Amino acid sequence: MEIFLQSETYISLLTLTFLEIVLGIDNIIFISIVSDRLPKESQKKARSLGLVLAILMRVLLLLGISYIVHLTNPIVTVYDFELSARDVILIAGGLFLLAKSTSEIHEKIATDDEGKVIESKGKLTVKRAIFQIVLLDIVFSFDSILTAVGLSDQIIIMILAVVIALVVMLIFAEKVSSFVNRNPTVKMLALAFLIMIGTLLLLDGFHVHVPKGYIYFSLAFSLFVEFLNQRLRRKKKRQDAAAGSKSE
Repeated sequence: MEIFLQSETYISLLTLTFLEIVLGIDNIIFISIVSDRLPKESQKKARSLGLVLAILMRVLLLLGISYIVHLTNPIVTVYDFELSARDVILIAGGLFLLAKSTSEIHEKIATDDEGKVIESKGKLTVKRAIFQIVLLDIVFSFDSILTAVGLSDQIIIMILAVVIALVVMLIFAEKVSSFVNRNPTVKMLALAFLIMIGTLLLLDGFHVHVPKGYIYFSLAFSLFVEFLNQRLRRKKKRQDAAAGSKSE
């Protein structure tokens, strides 16, 4: 393995791993939203199994990289617009993400005549949750795989970067999921972020390129504002508690 004796190999591996982790943020958010619909005892199983299957799926896709590259070839041409298999997958994934996120938001804000939150009638099973996680991961994989191809021509480096990134995601998935589901306002932000990603996938499918950096910046800014709001709420609670104890 002469490639591991070259310093450029490790630079490519670190760069690719970092990009894979960044591109996997939306995946972790989706997994936390989906797993929250499961019974408490099944949530960890769904997250872990979903991510392990995601690792296998991405490795298989990387092994079929020559086929994936050909998915960008047009299958339908209407005037100047060329539609490829990749575009169809991105459009379908975007529509699925928009529908899923919108239905989740509707569930969170839907109330009856007395103002009580209406509970969901249908319970999500572990199999369905894992299926949704793997299905959307295939769509998200196109970004990361095409990025990997642009940064390295060594398949072993691409696979190592994907595996390392997804292991990191596996380690932090539970913490991220707990944080998101513990804070309703953060969860609503996460759902709004998934709607943005769904729109981004749709636009990408129709050849309208929007740099993902804008999306991640808006998410980071929103989370910063939410962090300030949470600190303000905690401060107000402490002040109210102190005022209440003095009045007694």
